[in-house]
Amino acid sequence: MKKTKEIEKDVLKPATRRIQLAIKVWTNVCRFVLGGVFIFSGFVKVIDPYGFFYKLQDYATAFGMGTWMPASLLFMAGVALSVIEFYVGVCLFLGIHKRVSSTMALVLMAFMTPLTLYLAIANPVSDCGCFGDAWVLTNWETFWKNVVLLVAALSVFKWRIEVVRFISRKIEWMFSMYTILFIFALSFYCLRNLPIIDFRPYKIGANIKEGMEVPADAKPTVYDTRFILEKDGRRQEFTLENYPDSTWTFVETRNVVKEKGYEPPIHDFAMLEVTTGGDITERILTDEGYTFLLIAHRIEEADDSNIDLINEIYDYSVEHGYGFYALTSSPEDDILLWCDRTGAEYPFCQTDDITLKTIVRSNPGMLLIKGGTVLNKWSDNNLPDEYILTDALEKIPLGQQKAVSVWVTMGKVLLWFMVPLCLILLLDHLVIKRKARRRLA
Repeated sequence: MKKTKEIEKDVLKPATRRIQLAIKVWTNVCRFVLGGVFIFSGFVKVIDPYGFFYKLQDYATAFGMGTWMPASLLFMAGVALSVIEFYVGVCLFLGIHKRVSSTMALVLMAFMTPLTLYLAIANPVSDCGCFGDAWVLTNWETFWKNVVLLVAALSVFKWRIEVVRFISRKIEWMFSMYTILFIFALSFYCLRNLPIIDFRPYKIGANIKEGMEVPADAKPTVYDTRFILEKDGRRQEFTLENYPDSTWTFVETRNVVKEKGYEPPIHDFAMLEVTTGGDITERILTDEGYTFLLIAHRIEEADDSNIDLINEIYDYSVEHGYGFYALTSSPEDDILLWCDRTGAEYPFCQTDDITLKTIVRSNPGMLLIKGGTVLNKWSDNNLPDEYILTDALEKIPLGQQKAVSVWVTMGKVLLWFMVPLCLILLLDHLVIKRKARRRLA
């Protein structure tokens, strides 16, 4: 009997080892997949904090919370969620804080999976925004992606002891602190300036006119333009067919899809002059001269701290014969108030609110275009001043298309993130080796 048990034990040992090895491999594959997705998802939202904030506003509106949910709370929640995603992803990837990171990953996926199932069924928003503008998925694609990640999160949580650690316990807190500090600093930098990587169709180098073109054999999307007007404190929606008389005050316009077809990257860019109501889009986008576009999606909410610099750029454009237009979705009364408050003399055009938010993540922000091509973009915190605008644009670097490379930018980000961490690893290695030498001595 004793020999029989020993034989069974010897037979079971290899099988048990194979099962344990399979679990270990599976857990670490899940850990890398989950960590990579979380890092990517958190990163693309961190570098575009306003973009994720706008998506959260869509969620709040869809769930009936838009009227009472404070915008500042939504914004902070967006930044916090992005930071948490990135932090959890880094922890999973490096195999540190296993209990905390695996638990947080499971909690996030347990919340997001049923939410995205509801989004896929009810379709209250067009996409979940989980990867920002970098990779837009349909709601059903997002749901099935989350099902896979939920399985991975469950596996990592259950067998977290099998996760291979790359960082010793003694210095993992330094990695954690630096990761949080780094990602918050990156978010603040992109908030103050502009996203360091632009995934939108209005990025530097893009031609707006070409982005609006539809192939000859493609079926176009049919839009219905709705006008929001106000009278006696009551807002109402109108179409061109039932547009009311002049006793109503214009508030904003929005485009509603009537029939889905081929959708070009840019499908709702238009410049309607406030004074005449004329559409000058074609003329501006085909003009081979330089044109400055001041973007303020809501002029009444725009930051006026740099208004003197904006007025100087307008004077510079007039002096050299360049175009200068301010684009906003605000009604004429708010435009007049802005002009009275700031002394603005430049012409205004009305453009769709969502389009303006997409063009530049700053209120106000500015574009320089030529022949419809975006040559440069600025937030209101880094507008060109008289030390840069020293001559005509044809003669200075500012008049040339700004060189932008995603790979160079990513390389710089990785250097800022990895070099300090590598130094910490080197220090840890040297300390361990010194202790080992002392024990041998």
